[in-house]
Amino acid sequence: MNFFLYLSTCDTCKRIQKELSLPPEITVIDIKINPLNSEQLSQLYKAAGSYESLINKRAQLLKQPPLKDKELNEDDYCDLLLNHYTFLKRPVLVYKNKYFIGNSKNTVELARNWINE
Repeated sequence: MNFFLYLSTCDTCKRIQKELSLPPEITVIDIKINPLNSEQLSQLYKAAGSYESLINKRAQLLKQPPLKDKELNEDDYCDLLLNHYTFLKRPVLVYKNKYFIGNSKNTVELARNWINE
């Protein structure tokens, strides 16, 4: 399945969505309205290699007690990703079996090139 996970209140996600000019076969999913499910998370885990690499390290909830003082492990990261949308590094594009996670310039450029092939 081809999909684009983003947060509709995130200006960066909206900008990247416009930049990519997503083809119609990509399902656009607002994670605030339709949170990440276990099947999607499992797919992303296989592509990324760890739950920690899927975590948005700038999420405000990570900087607040009790999380800010806790040593987190992979199970904790998995639970965070399933329980609150802000923890997912975004946006996430899955297109033609390729995964693009995050908003770095390099990731966005690779995604753009892959879409336009």
